[in-house]
Amino acid sequence: MTAPIALTCGDPAGIGPELAVKAWQTLGADCPFFWIGDPRHLPRDTPVVEITAPGQVIGACGRGLPVLAHAFAAASTPGSPDLRNARGVVEVIERAVALVQSGAASAACTSPISKKVLINGAQFAYPGHTEFLAALAGRERVVMMLASERLRVVPTTIHIALAEVPRALTPDLLRETIAITADGLRQQFGISHPRLAVAGLNPHAGEGGAMGDEELAWIEPLIAELKNDAMTVTGPHPADTLFHTAARKNYDAVVAMYHDQALIPIKTLDFDLGVNITLGLPFIRTSPDHGTAFDIAGQGTANPTSLIEALKCAQTMARRSTDSVSGSLVHCDDGAKS
Repeated sequence: MTAPIALTCGDPAGIGPELAVKAWQTLGADCPFFWIGDPRHLPRDTPVVEITAPGQVIGACGRGLPVLAHAFAAASTPGSPDLRNARGVVEVIERAVALVQSGAASAACTSPISKKVLINGAQFAYPGHTEFLAALAGRERVVMMLASERLRVVPTTIHIALAEVPRALTPDLLRETIAITADGLRQQFGISHPRLAVAGLNPHAGEGGAMGDEELAWIEPLIAELKNDAMTVTGPHPADTLFHTAARKNYDAVVAMYHDQALIPIKTLDFDLGVNITLGLPFIRTSPDHGTAFDIAGQGTANPTSLIEALKCAQTMARRSTDSVSGSLVHCDDGAKS
């Protein structure tokens, strides 16, 4: 058996705590995980089994939600984020990463955070989870992949303003993104020969220079340079025709140029089933594909499906990394379905 998964609490005023309980009620011992956070922040009457080490999870998960307690500065009111708790959120992420790096946990699954709360309450210096995890791991470059049963997408530039994309998008950045994506598909998804489709930056992929010249000037030559026996890279493709049913049969993942170009298609196709996966880290990290949802926190209506998929995906990846046993999730094992 692999070690259990470390699930961070995320912002305690968001839907993370209640989704953790729903995920435990659904998965139980089939996907052992433990929640790191302040037990005060969980929904009232949650059956909790406090543990002191991840090795105690198997014996605990049949009796309640296994919790590795981490004291926060204040109690929490659903829907009302408290800046006093921002430092605790950051510390929990750091603690989860340390447990995975030590081998005590097999993977880190991170609940949603509020970047604004962390910046204002803890002087958080990162655009998001992905960049913070890269810093903790000592990696200069990692890749954010959103994956579901029907689609995998990777944005080359992530949490920056749209106006900054053309300046940030460079041949070196695109080359590294493609390489990390291909390596991640091999190692974490078991795809021996990845097929990558690269989206154009401009409408109609520039239409021969009529709508922008980046495609002709360097994107197309770079793609030609990267073609080899280890992977298939095609493009640049017009983004508006890259995500329909027939097109999705031709690739294992899309490398897009910016955040919304990648995330709008997958959130439209599979909003509740998408999983956020960080490629290029020396450990496994997944996350649900949604935010804190302060507007519905505490109402009991939040859908746990994405978190459940994120936990199951982490388990599948962990099993593959230790004993090459394939799991059952299509988007963690095989080519994405159409």
